[in-house]
Amino acid sequence: MTISVKSHVLFRTVALAAGLLGSTVPFLAEAQAAPAAPTAGALLTLADALALARRNNPALQTALNARRTASANVRAATGAFLPSLSTRLGGGYREGRQTFFQGQGFGSTNDQLNTDASASANLNLSMAAVNDRRAMKANQAATESDIEATEQRLRNDVTVQYLAALQQQARAQLQDTLLTTTSAQLQLAQARLQVGSGTQLDVQRAEVTHGQQRVAALNARNQAAIEIVRLYQQIGMPPVLETRLDTTLAPTPTLDLQAVLASARSENPSLDAARTRQESARRSVSTARSAYIPTVALSASLSGFTNRFTNTNALIQQGQAGVLSSQASCIRTEEVRARLNLDNRLAQCQALSFTPADEQAIRDSQGKYPFDFTRNPYDLSIAFSLPIFNGFRREQQIEQASVNQRNAQIEVRNQELRISSDVTAAYLQLNTAQQTVVMQEENVRTARTALELAQERYRVGAISIVDLVQARGDYERAATDRITAVYDVQRAFAALENAVGRPLR
Repeated sequence: MTISVKSHVLFRTVALAAGLLGSTVPFLAEAQAAPAAPTAGALLTLADALALARRNNPALQTALNARRTASANVRAATGAFLPSLSTRLGGGYREGRQTFFQGQGFGSTNDQLNTDASASANLNLSMAAVNDRRAMKANQAATESDIEATEQRLRNDVTVQYLAALQQQARAQLQDTLLTTTSAQLQLAQARLQVGSGTQLDVQRAEVTHGQQRVAALNARNQAAIEIVRLYQQIGMPPVLETRLDTTLAPTPTLDLQAVLASARSENPSLDAARTRQESARRSVSTARSAYIPTVALSASLSGFTNRFTNTNALIQQGQAGVLSSQASCIRTEEVRARLNLDNRLAQCQALSFTPADEQAIRDSQGKYPFDFTRNPYDLSIAFSLPIFNGFRREQQIEQASVNQRNAQIEVRNQELRISSDVTAAYLQLNTAQQTVVMQEENVRTARTALELAQERYRVGAISIVDLVQARGDYERAATDRITAVYDVQRAFAALENAVGRPLR
């Protein structure tokens, strides 16, 4: 195997890697369904990495949780226009013992069970509730914009790390190819020593160069593995070290700076969030001013009760005693009437008696417990209220809300300036990176020609091993710089998309 053959292997490998890496990354819009977790040796495309990150990244999941809070706030603000309802069901037990007050006994001597139930509705209407709901709706829209901004940052972070891993893998492939070249150079130096056209010093220098290249190749492969670990960290999953990355990349589109700036001003999620929070602050001012407007309060309530004595026989005995007492009183009255020679109605007194029907009525009255309620009178009310003076708290709240509104306006302006600056800087960086790639490709072609010439001259003994090593080093630096330039284009385009706040394809 000759040095010339080895050099052609090197050039073809670098050209292939540069060709695969010379285009930009396709931006994933929204993954319809996240793929399964990758396994060792499986191919992980950028689209798969973004879909997995959207499902697993902790920062994005935290941002998505804010959506639930915002929805709950809107529901609560809407609930202010609905009446609040409350119900109560209670029960109790009272011992059968009289209570004495000023020597008089009150209350039944029979143990008693009781239940009561009530329902009430209240509704408060005010302009503050109207403005609060509008403010909550604006905050909800701002939360959605924040989520979109977080997703865009995540897409940018994963894309940049994916590019870093690809770039390091390309560098590792370059180092492996250069290792093949230094091995061939060592073999040639040993062959020249054997035929007497070389020196032991040339062999030793070739051995040192080959040993250094082995170290460089080992470090490059290790750094490539580290970049894979960092990629999985951005995704939010445990690393799979033997993951293969997709080197098929799409070209960058031609962009107009003014069009990109206009798109950023109208669609950037961070700017949208600032604008919606400005609207929320404006509604908060209206809410504070609504303290000068009367509020209306409506309420309604309904209640009932039932009870039962634990000893029904005692009630029957009380009923019987009451009838007997009435009969005795009637007889005494008729006796008095008879002595006064008045009409006698003693037969009516004899008719007074405690019948089985009376006994059953007492038993039936105790069967109402616990849910056959006796209704109390219902209650309806309406009230209007307007604070006259509350120690200037209304004025303080209005002033604070106005300050917050002005701060929100300033934040919108700050976001507009930041976005304009970031987009312009990223656009200029992208143009510079694209021009750098062209120049670095020319440098690689020149260095490759110089290395081929140096290899042929060393083979015929026209130059020393030092000159050959120098030519190989020049080519290594040129090829490495070209790979860096190619990925600088990808990073600059990703930075431009991140500044705009949306994909540009």
